[in-house]
Amino acid sequence: MARVISVFLPMWPIDRLRRQADSTPSAEAPLILAGRVGNRRVVTAACPEAQALGLRVGMPVSKAQALVPDLQIKPADPQADAESLERLALWVLQRISPIVAADPPDGVVIDSTGADHLHGGEAAMLEALMGRMALSGITARAAIADSWGAAHALARHVADPTVIAAPGTAEAVLAALPLEALRLPPATAAGLRTLGFATIGDLIGQPRAPLTRRFGPELCRRLDQALGDAAEPIVPLRPEGLIEVRRAFAEPIGAAETIARHIGKLVSLLCKALEEKGLGARRLDLLCTRVDNRIETVRVGLAVPQRDPARLTRLLCDRIETIAPGFGIEIMTLTATIAEPLVPRQAATSLLEEPAPDISGLIDALVNRVGARSVYRLAPVASDVPERSVTRIPPLAEPVGAGWPNHWPRPARLLPRPEPIDTMALLPDQPPNWFSWRGIRRRVRRADGPERVYGEWWKRDAELSAVRDYFQVEDEAGERYWVFRQGDGEDRTTGSHGWFLHGVFG
Repeated sequence: MARVISVFLPMWPIDRLRRQADSTPSAEAPLILAGRVGNRRVVTAACPEAQALGLRVGMPVSKAQALVPDLQIKPADPQADAESLERLALWVLQRISPIVAADPPDGVVIDSTGADHLHGGEAAMLEALMGRMALSGITARAAIADSWGAAHALARHVADPTVIAAPGTAEAVLAALPLEALRLPPATAAGLRTLGFATIGDLIGQPRAPLTRRFGPELCRRLDQALGDAAEPIVPLRPEGLIEVRRAFAEPIGAAETIARHIGKLVSLLCKALEEKGLGARRLDLLCTRVDNRIETVRVGLAVPQRDPARLTRLLCDRIETIAPGFGIEIMTLTATIAEPLVPRQAATSLLEEPAPDISGLIDALVNRVGARSVYRLAPVASDVPERSVTRIPPLAEPVGAGWPNHWPRPARLLPRPEPIDTMALLPDQPPNWFSWRGIRRRVRRADGPERVYGEWWKRDAELSAVRDYFQVEDEAGERYWVFRQGDGEDRTTGSHGWFLHGVFG
C-alpha cells in the first residue's frame, strides 16, 4: 500500500525571509508581507507575533498599520516563495525519499513508500524530517496517510505537529474534517454548506450523480483521491544536472529476473555517465513506473562514492522483492540522487604494504537492509559524564584523533539511561552489600570504588554541586555491574542519594 507524507508550512514566506541573512527582521517586531488583490493592498502572510496582535491574512495593510504602529512590512514575492519551496523539496529529495514534489503555495508532498525502512520506520522518519526543519528555522506540520489527499488534509487540520494515520483508515480519519480539507474551491465548499453538508463524512456515501451535476466532476474526484479510490500520481522533482538514465519497454515487464536484467543494463549506463564526469554515486534511486501510473521505488545508499557496476547492481537487486509490478512496469529510471567526486587511488602492493581491508561493501549491504540509523561507530567526546562521553558517527568516518581515558575501566554495555535499583550500603563511601535490579536480588561479593564524577556546571546550573560515586561490583555468579550513588552520601544538595545501575561489564 502506498504511503504519502504531506508537509504543511504555515509560515513559509515568513520563514523564508528570516532565513535570509541579508534581510533578517528583528525577532521582537511583528512582521507581515503585503501584496495586492485587485486594487487593494492586503496582508498575505503574518508572523506569529503579528497574529497574536490580531492581524490576519486578507486584512487591509492600512488597518494593520493602525492596529500595530511599529509593524514591519515586507513586499510579498510569490515567485521567490515558489523557487525557495522547490529548493526545499530538493533538500528533502536528497535525504528522505526518491519521490518528492513541491505542493504550492505552502507545502511539500513525499511518496515515502519503501523508504521508511532506511530511517527506522515511519515514526522515526517523520521525527527526523521535522527535526531537520526545526533546526533550519522552518515552521512545519506533517502527516502520513495512504493518499496525497488524506495526508494533505491531516497535515493542515489535525497534525500538531505530526500525525500518522494507520493504513486503511483514510475514511475514518477524514470523516470529521471540514469540507475545505478536500482542496475544494471556496465557492464549492460554500455551496455544499448551503445544502447542509458540514464535514467530509457527510459527503461519503452520498449519490455521486446529483453532486456531479450541481458542482461538476471536481468534487467527486477530490473525494475519491482523498479516500484512495482514484490515483493522484506525484510527479517527482528532477533538478537540472541530475545524472539519470531511463528505459521504456514496448511490452510491460513484471518477472523478477527480467527486472534484475534491466537493472544491470541501467547501472552500466549510469556508471559510464558518472565516469565521464569523474563522479561516484552516494545514493541511487530506482523508479519503476507501472501501467496504472503508480511508481514503485527503491533507494540505496553507499558509504563512499562508488561506480562499480557489479556492486551497485547487487545492492539494487537485493531490494527487488519490495517492488510490486502490478500489471507490469513500462518505464524504469535510475538516478544518482547524490554524486560526489571519485578520485582513483593507487592500490597497495604486496611488496610494500598490506592493503587496507575494504568493508564498505558490507556496510552498504547492512545499511540498505536494516537502515542507516542502525549502523554506526562510537567515538569519544570530551566529557566526564558517562552518557555524554560517546557519540555515534558514520561507520567509515575518519578517526577523530581522541580516545577514552584508561585510568578507570568502563563497561562494555552502557544502558541508554541509568536504571534505579534497591540496595543497602553504608554511607558515605562503602559499596552496596546487595542490590535488586529488574526484579532479581544480587548479593555483592567484590567491589571497587568509589570513582567520583562531578556535574558539568558550565552546561547547566543544576549540576553546579551534583556528584556521582561509581562502583564496580561483582555478584555471586561472577557478573560485574557498574552502579552509582547520586550524591556524595552526606550533603543532600549534591544529589538524591538514590542508587542506579548504569552499565554491565563483559
